[in-house]
Amino acid sequence: MATHTAPSCFVELAQERRIHYTDHPAMGPLRGTLVFIHGSGPGASGWSNFKHNVDGFQAAGFRCVVYDQWGYGKTDKPTDVDYTLDFFVWGLIGLMDELAIDDAILVGNSLGGAVALGAALAHPTRVSSLVLMAPGGIEARETYFAMEGIQEMVKFPMGSPEFTRDVLGKLLELLVFDPTIVDDALLTERWQTLQTQNSQVLASMAIPDLSPRLHEIGCPTMVFWGTEDRFCPAQGVWKLLNGIPNTQAHLMNRCGHWVMTEYPSLFNARTIAFLEERGQ
Repeated sequence: MATHTAPSCFVELAQERRIHYTDHPAMGPLRGTLVFIHGSGPGASGWSNFKHNVDGFQAAGFRCVVYDQWGYGKTDKPTDVDYTLDFFVWGLIGLMDELAIDDAILVGNSLGGAVALGAALAHPTRVSSLVLMAPGGIEARETYFAMEGIQEMVKFPMGSPEFTRDVLGKLLELLVFDPTIVDDALLTERWQTLQTQNSQVLASMAIPDLSPRLHEIGCPTMVFWGTEDRFCPAQGVWKLLNGIPNTQAHLMNRCGHWVMTEYPSLFNARTIAFLEERGQ
């Protein structure tokens, strides 16, 4: 796990809306830039999702940009917009523009995976490779809402008296196969972040099913999925393998929704090997 974080930074996009990010330089010659895109849920943030991974990629020569998506972490949380895929992709590309990142390796989990796919479809020249962990955006809304984890996530509105710290803890345990991963430090981190969130992001989120367009994605793609995922059905891996021409996948046994957290060393090593094979 990373032992330090970079200083908090912000970029301001149109409409005076700010995105929070941290920028972690490569150690040694630069081999590429990874932009990490976190998933949804109460208390979610970029660092919470990827704190176990950044150091490994820095050591391998990659610059790592970790940011909070609209409605999460320290990024602005407007209540006068719908949280559509286009809105999330606009934030990602706007951040890349402000940081002069012409193209990046996008690393996305869950909602972040859907945003990565959306960016690859809308801005193909800006995405050199995709690394996806149980991505959303490839099933109908009804399929996701039939999953145990999603049902629990939307059971109580964020900020309501019913959404207690204990409720959050039980929800986080659904994200992983081994519940001991959800220790007090993680629960405290997510609970504190949750206090700054509002319900608009989940109430208005609209992510379409992108599976009919997967064949349009030309960049090399690596997929990780846990067989015990209770948020995004693991059979989605076959949609990605059959849809994106240049794809390889790792299906992980005894693993839930957070491959990068549950098996960080394996995730880092296999992703770095994947990028090395492609000259990155």
